[in-house]
Amino acid sequence: MAHLQKAIDGAVTTIRGLTALEKSLNRAAKMVLDCLTSGHKLLVCGNGGSASDATHLATEFLCRFCNDRRPYPAVSLTANGEFMTAVCNDYHADEIFARAIWGLGEKGDVLIAITTSGKSKNVLRALEEAKRKGIESICFLGRDGGFTKGAATVDLLVPGDNTARIQEAQKLLYHVLCEMVDEQLPKA
Repeated sequence: MAHLQKAIDGAVTTIRGLTALEKSLNRAAKMVLDCLTSGHKLLVCGNGGSASDATHLATEFLCRFCNDRRPYPAVSLTANGEFMTAVCNDYHADEIFARAIWGLGEKGDVLIAITTSGKSKNVLRALEEAKRKGIESICFLGRDGGFTKGAATVDLLVPGDNTARIQEAQKLLYHVLCEMVDEQLPKA
């Protein structure tokens, strides 16, 4: 089988499996909508490649998704290299997101965390700090969820063993989340 066809088949299989997440995705969309329409903000983080996805997701809310509308507050916790390196130097890399949530997070905000492996200690610490502060959280997970499974208010777990296919499915999930929320957000 050609490499491309094998990748497409794997992606289709992984994406079809997302239908099991509909109830959890609806709950996550309600959390995000309630957060943004009540004047609170999204805090978004991810480790490694998921850091880029976190910034992408935050941008969909702060700029716009598909149609013109007012911007909504969404902060990518991965976008401040100076802060992150200071925390790594002065504390530990596991604390980079937790310290940002401690400093920026308020009750009513929502944390969205992304980890393909479920084994990112800094993502787990972010979820723990959010819980400590009374902040609800959504975690996009992959594989078996690792030690992060169950740490968020809502888990969106994409099972599988291929990192690329998991990340592709996670991107579809967060784009659908954006669509669901965007439909209901006030435009002005």
